[in-house]
Amino acid sequence: MSWFRREKTPRAPREERKLQMPEGIWRKCDGCKEVLYAKAIQQNGQACPRCDFHFPISVDERLHLLLDPGYEEIERGLVSSDPLKFKDQQAYRDRIKRYREKTGRDDACIVVRGSIAGLPLVCCVMDFEFLGGSLGSVVGEKLTRGAERALRERLPLIIISQSGGARMQEGTLSLMQMAKVNASLARFDEAGLPYISVLTNPTTGGVTASFAMVGDVIMAEPGALIGFAGPRVIEQTIKQTLPEGFQRSEFLLEHGMLDMVVPRREMRETIARCLEFFVGPSAAGAHQAH
Repeated sequence: MSWFRREKTPRAPREERKLQMPEGIWRKCDGCKEVLYAKAIQQNGQACPRCDFHFPISVDERLHLLLDPGYEEIERGLVSSDPLKFKDQQAYRDRIKRYREKTGRDDACIVVRGSIAGLPLVCCVMDFEFLGGSLGSVVGEKLTRGAERALRERLPLIIISQSGGARMQEGTLSLMQMAKVNASLARFDEAGLPYISVLTNPTTGGVTASFAMVGDVIMAEPGALIGFAGPRVIEQTIKQTLPEGFQRSEFLLEHGMLDMVVPRREMRETIARCLEFFVGPSAAGAHQAH
């Protein structure tokens, strides 16, 4: 005789039963459209292991992949004063505040002092998540201070560009940053110090028209959009159909605008070799011994 009775729970129809899959395990590639194991993408430098499409990454992820542990952020605490009192759909001052809260950064650039393979350097990284990485007065000032710090300490300089161009909310003051940063890089060049420019997707507008294209070595990630004006504007201006792959890294390399296209997983090693060429491997050994 049974001392208990089990209640029967009705099962959902087959079409309503779904396999519960934890989030973040799979990721769809925007290049080849394949669904891939997220860990495989991560181990490949946040790039697709099948088609080499480079996924967007944060500034912190990029610094972690590129620099030795223990780098230090410098030139902090700069915030735009909204000199033009600009307002469109939203006041510029409020827009800046919103992006500061969203990203946790003062503006669209971070400057750090660190090293790659033991070679000390100054690295500036633009942040596309902050107003499209636009070049405003604070970004220009940070890049200039980064170059000046590298000049004072006789260190190599790396600038990693990712930007939609000049910041319209600051008008001419934004355009002035192009000349300002290039002037600091000219002094840096006169001192015989190496400047490596790394172009990522996208690098456009006034950034491309100034400091991004004057490095001693100019390298880019695969498939990055690099140009001044957009393809549609160019086609409308010249009344011609642009060739396939126009304004992508590989096209610019083929036409002599870049020195090399480097996958993200190889970027650290490639930059280290370039720095050793300029400053010599003995500098890394002396730094590590110190």
